[in-house]
Amino acid sequence: MATAELAVAMPALLLVLALALSAVMTGVDQIRCVDAARAGVRLVARGETGAGSSAARQAAPAGAAVSVSAGDASSSVTVVGRPRGLLRLAGVSFSPRATAVAVVEQSLAGGGAGP
Repeated sequence: MATAELAVAMPALLLVLALALSAVMTGVDQIRCVDAARAGVRLVARGETGAGSSAARQAAPAGAAVSVSAGDASSSVTVVGRPRGLLRLAGVSFSPRATAVAVVEQSLAGGGAGP
């Protein structure tokens, strides 16, 4: 009788474990999105837009979308990931997402005031 109960409970236990692991991996992807956005915006704020976009893509989770916005006063990088594994199949719409904004650094070569 214990074997029959174990056989019935095992698939449910494995499903719960798989959902929990997918949730943990989505949390890890959220942290990677934050790190990627920060790394990219640092370079974009220094005027290295191509390098910033490349750095953000390298640090982002696989399949993440990276968008870069460089303005005169500030720049931003947004990284949006995808839900992981069973969460995506279960219809969970949460996607890891992070945006980092930085003030554009002004070059001192043009005669700007130094310290």
